[in-house]
Order: sequence, then C-alpha cells, then structure tokens
Amino acid sequence: MGDERVAATGDAVNENVTLLGGAWLVENQLPRAIFTRERFDDEQRLIGQTAESFIDGEVLPVLDRLEQKDWALARRLIERCGELGLLATDVAESFGGLDLDKISSIIVGEAVGRCASFATTFGAQTGLVITPIVCFGTEGQKEKYLPKLVSGEMIGAYALSESGSGSDALGAKARATREADGSFRLSGEKMWITNGGFADVFIVFAKVDGEHFTAFIVERAFPGVSSGKEEHKMGLLGSSTTPLILQDARVPAENLLGEIGKGHRIAFNTLNYGRLKLGAMCSGGARVAIDEAVRYASDRRQFGRPIASFGAIAQKLGEMTVRQYALEAMLYRTAGQIDTAIGSDHSPARVLAAFEEFAIESSIVKVAGSEAADFIFDENVQIHGGNGFVRDYPAERRYRDGRVNRIFEGTNEINRLLIPGLAVRRAAKGSLPIQSLLSGTADGGVDGEGAVGATVRAMKRTTAFVLDRALGCYGEQLGDQQEVLSAAADLMIDVYAAESALLRAMAAGSELHRAAAEVGVAEGAARARDAARIAFCAMGRMPDVDEAERILRVPPVDVVSLRRVLAAAAVDRRAYPF
Repeated sequence: MGDERVAATGDAVNENVTLLGGAWLVENQLPRAIFTRERFDDEQRLIGQTAESFIDGEVLPVLDRLEQKDWALARRLIERCGELGLLATDVAESFGGLDLDKISSIIVGEAVGRCASFATTFGAQTGLVITPIVCFGTEGQKEKYLPKLVSGEMIGAYALSESGSGSDALGAKARATREADGSFRLSGEKMWITNGGFADVFIVFAKVDGEHFTAFIVERAFPGVSSGKEEHKMGLLGSSTTPLILQDARVPAENLLGEIGKGHRIAFNTLNYGRLKLGAMCSGGARVAIDEAVRYASDRRQFGRPIASFGAIAQKLGEMTVRQYALEAMLYRTAGQIDTAIGSDHSPARVLAAFEEFAIESSIVKVAGSEAADFIFDENVQIHGGNGFVRDYPAERRYRDGRVNRIFEGTNEINRLLIPGLAVRRAAKGSLPIQSLLSGTADGGVDGEGAVGATVRAMKRTTAFVLDRALGCYGEQLGDQQEVLSAAADLMIDVYAAESALLRAMAAGSELHRAAAEVGVAEGAARARDAARIAFCAMGRMPDVDEAERILRVPPVDVVSLRRVLAAAAVDRRAYPF
C-alpha cells in the first residue's frame, strides 16, 4: 500500500515537494506540493469516521465513569480500539498491524482528540510505547510485545520524567546496574506516568552504571515494579497518572531497548513523532470546541436575538476558525512531508530518518497546536458565559483538559528553543541557506499570490534576517540567549502557519478558504514585526529594527469583515466550516 498512498497523497512528488526539514523557509512553494485535509482518500476518510464514531458512540457516553477511575473500563476501550484497528496504523502487518501511512495515523489521532482523557490513554499506547518498539526493538521484542499492544490485550506506558528531571530528561537519577548474567537491576522513581495505574509494560529510561542513559522494556510482572497513588490533577481526570516505583527491579538482558548509552535517540525520536500526534489531538479537540461554541451562540438569545449575530461574538467565532484552519494546514502538510520522505521503504531506519528530518515542523505543530487549542477552549468558555464555568457544559472540561498540552511532549518553552536551534545548526552545515534569502538569490515566496504571497515572502526574509543576525551576534553562545531564540521561534511558527494556510487555500480554490488564509497571514505578519523588534532590541541592533519594519511594511487587510464571513459560514453550518 505504501507506493499507492504516496502517489495519492503527494500527488506530484516531482512538484516541488519539500524533502528537507526547514527548507520551506527559503524555497518557493506550490499548493499541490503539500497535503491537506481536502485530499483525504476513501480509505483515510473511512478510518477517520471509524475513530470518530467510536469516540462519540462508545467513549463520550462513559466519560463520567472514566473520570471516576474505572480502569477496567479504560482497558476494555483500548481493547475495542484494537478490534477496530485504531492501534495498528504504525505497525507492520507481520506483527498484527495495518502498516498505514502517517497521514492515517494523524487522522486517527485527530479523531481521538475529541475526548482528551481517552486521547491521553490512547496516545501513550500508540505514540509512546508502540513507536519506540517499532523503531528500536529487536525482532524478538517486536514479536513478543507488538501483537498484544496492537490488539489492546497489553497496555503500555512511557517512563521518562522524574521529579528532578522533566525538561532535563538526560538528568535522570534512575539507575540500572548490570548483573553477572547480563540482566539489569533498576532502581528509582519515575513521575507523571500516563496509564501508570494499570499498564502492563513500560518503556523506562535509566542510567546504566549511573552514567549511560539507556531504555528498557519493563513489565509490571517483574519483581520490584509497582505504581504509586493516582495524582490529583487539574484535568484529564479520565486518564491514569501515577509514579512508577522501581526497587531493584530485575530486567532480563533481552529487554534492553536499543543500545546502552543510546537512550537519548529513543527518547528524542519518540518525542518527535509524539509532538506531531499531540498536535493532531489538539486539533481534534479544538474542532469540536468550535462546533460547541457555534451551536451555543446560535441558540443563545440575548436582547431578542442570537448572540452569534453580535459583532463581538462573530469576531471570536471567526478568529477561532482562522487559528484552527492554519493548525490543520500545518498538521497535514507535515504528515504528508514525512510520508513522502518515507516513501515505500517503511524500515525503522527510514522512518526514524524522516522523524529526525522534520523535527522542526513537528515542534512547530506541537507549540502552535497546543496554543491554538488553548485559545479556542478559552473562547468557548467565554462564549458560553456563566454556563461555560459550570460542569453541565463540556466547555468547562475542555478548558481544564487542554491546559496540559503546553507541558506534554516537551514544554512549549523547550520546543521554542529547539525550533530555531535546529534551523541555525542546519544553516551552519549549509543545508538551510538562510543567507540566500537575504542576498536575493532565493525568493522564498508563494508563486502567483500577489500581495498575500508577498507578505509571506516578507515574513520569511524577516525570519532569516533575525536568525542570521543572532548567529552573528552571539555565535556559539546563542543557545544561552533564550529570549532571542523564543522570538525567532515565534517568527518561524508564524511563517509556517501563514504559508501552510495560504497553500491550503490556493489548493482549495474557495473564497471561504481564502478568507481564513488572508486573516492568518495578516495576523502573522503583525506578530512577526513584534517578534523581530524584540529580538533586534535584545541584540542592541536598532538599525535592524528599522530594516525589519521596512521589510514587513505590508498592505492592510480588513480582518474584521473577513472574520464576519467565516463566522457566518460557521453559523450557517452550525459547525466549524471546513
């Protein structure tokens, strides 16, 4: 199926498809070179509908029971996912999987995101346990664990964080001591373990001999393995979160995952894919929240008319739509790029190389997705007014459940350091020629799109300008300038969002799509000006502030009228309009 799917999704692999991560910053882009929601094929639509029907029909009706910690029910629901094939998208057929493309995996993740608590349970199983075994496991490990994980018979969890090492994962204190027979004894405590209360198997990271960061497959049945008490959390009350306690836990030699001292490769590559999947789950939850807001605003009457007819509410609905539209554009663009990079060779090495290549984009989707969803959940509460603050309406639950997404899979602050950091390293190696934008040898625009395309081009030039000046100003000490890196990250996020939205709209050829893209580009350009000003002022380069202002002197856009158009379309459909 791999060859046919690549042809269907990439359409023209020869049509300027970006195969290098970050290359969109300096290359011209064509709309048919990116994948969008509008290009789902029948098989992709079917698996998405299957996942949505499962969540709506089988999970949401029992969510109150999940929030009361009915973990036997959670296990049955995961088993039901196994029956439907929802756990199998990334696994080879020889191990019980479906071996689908990554777009299909993202479609499933987006659908499951309709219920945040269950999405967290599901995401730990598929993204944090199945993925590392698929990519790094031995044949014996795959044969032993994957069929049971894919069927839902076995539940998995991922144990990386500790109380003193969250973002600093390599600072873990958990130890693994080698025994004479080749086995290991693990000691330590892992924190915030999703599925911790009922998982059967854990991907655990510990330092062999206190020094070599290493991954292990640890079964609950091993002596010395236990779980602590359930955490009392702000949200995600329907997912289990506990410490994992290791007291001289005996782990057989064959349960070493990957190589001793190479655990960082497993942790970071798992997170690369996990960030993209988290973006998908944020997107799924945000879509439903917009539906809820539109229906409430259409039905709720004040001063003798629906509140959706008031401009202040219409602006909220329109802006929620704009942000969701750009998120979807980035999400499926990135998944399509990864699929094209993988091609028909689904070997672990090829898949890992694709995850690493598009690490910048995955981090962007994670940050943009979690923050767009937070904005949408917050506005959903606001549109509901007092009703949004009580538990009779789902708006309150979505607000609480969504907050953790900015912490999951590496905090947004960490990801904001990674995004420009990776870009600068690639520029130094010559694989990302940002100087070509500044010298005029590269255009970096969106062909045939007049003023809007020119605005995207100006945003790219400004981003390259900031990255180039920051590297020249700080050199190898740039990593210490977190405020400047964060400003550069915001520029890159806004460029990727604006261009992805515009390319999606061009491919769709619809005025409604165009309205969403135009607002997104205009708002992105305004934020880009602010980010560039912050960065250049921090560097003490005041003339560059003026130059950035000149580059980003773009035509004004009537975003108020365009948001009204988007809001009217949503009210007409009583749902998110795309």
